[in-house]
Amino acid sequence: MEYKKFGNKYIVRIDKGEEIVATLKKFCEDNSIKLGTIIGLGATNSAKVGLFNIEEKKYYSKELTGDHEIAPLYGNISTMKGEVYLHIHANLCNQENKSFGGHLNSAVVSATFEAVIEVIDGEVDREFNEEVGLNLYKFK
Repeated sequence: MEYKKFGNKYIVRIDKGEEIVATLKKFCEDNSIKLGTIIGLGATNSAKVGLFNIEEKKYYSKELTGDHEIAPLYGNISTMKGEVYLHIHANLCNQENKSFGGHLNSAVVSATFEAVIEVIDGEVDREFNEEVGLNLYKFK
């Protein structure tokens, strides 16, 4: 991974073989980023995307293998119990231009991944919401 900072924005490149979610989380930890947004694109040949079933309050994941374009990835950065918390969604397209999307659990870069991370000065924590079954922003 390499990056360059411009004001409150980072231009990031994650290289072939690196796992995107873990690399972004470590980057945020290393740079003390506690609030912000992520936009990215690139390619993966091994990914796991999830869909949250509201009635069951449970994630169902699908593993994708083979060449997929990440077109695009969007996410936000917050904290939960003082730790960096990433909430990332991605749209992945295969050779037939079939699209798979959802919550991005993991993705290994097959060629490159490029992102812009915009840092917001501040911190918003999350807490588990029993009614919804998800970790939601906590503003109190």
